[in-house]
Amino acid sequence: MKKYLGVSLLFSAFVFAGCGQQADTSASGDSTAPEKVVIGSVGSDAEIWTFIAGLDETKDAGLSIEVKEIDSGPQLNAATVEGEVAVNAFQSLGYLLSFNHDSDTDLVPIATTYMEPMGIYADSIDDIADVPDGAVVALADNLANTARGLRLLESAGLITLSDDFDNGTGTPSDIVDNPKDLTFKLIDDTTGPRILPDVDLALISNTVAFEGGLNVLTDSLYKEEIDQNTKTSINVLATTEENADDPALQKLADLYHSDEVKDYIEDNFGGTKVDVQEDITTLWQDVQ
Repeated sequence: MKKYLGVSLLFSAFVFAGCGQQADTSASGDSTAPEKVVIGSVGSDAEIWTFIAGLDETKDAGLSIEVKEIDSGPQLNAATVEGEVAVNAFQSLGYLLSFNHDSDTDLVPIATTYMEPMGIYADSIDDIADVPDGAVVALADNLANTARGLRLLESAGLITLSDDFDNGTGTPSDIVDNPKDLTFKLIDDTTGPRILPDVDLALISNTVAFEGGLNVLTDSLYKEEIDQNTKTSINVLATTEENADDPALQKLADLYHSDEVKDYIEDNFGGTKVDVQEDITTLWQDVQ
């Protein structure tokens, strides 16, 4: 994916698409015209940003937000690198770290948004203490969520990970103690709710769970809490290094954390998106 860097350099010769762009102000001379920002997103995140786009607060901030839905995480990040979107809203810090590592890119987070707790789900087990020996465990087949799921299994007392386990890139090979002899099945993370009848446990991220009719607060056997080991599970707004300080993008965090948006998220997503407001510079340094 190094080709994206070349595309990014080519785009730097032009006004960055959707960001730092005043909508026709140079032609019209209208200095009050809103500045257009194109946000790449998907699923429930796209719904939230579509809601934000229509708020009076967004207009008062001098912004015009366009939400562009792209169904694949790697494609969303690639679109950001290439300038198709100015910023994206869909991923955790762990996913971002993994993408940068795998693709040799340098996308950066500019603000925290929320954490959706990952949950451990089962069809036929009612308590985490009742997990049988030899249980088959489904894990998402991408580095960030594989590592995240393993860390959650450790928190639940089912496995022990190595001292140098990487929360962004760790794999089952980093397990140093597996007293129940769990076996692991890597799956497309979007299929988690559908494969529950075929496995003993499934580690499912909340967006996928919620869209599959599951509420992590009421339906999971065990779930993440915000702590030192779940920093990489915090979701962020991400853009290129060149655009990280763009004033228009810097306004997005305040819009996201407004009371009106918090109420919308509570009403529409059952409290499963836990609002997180942390200093992104410190947090990014901590997780790298």
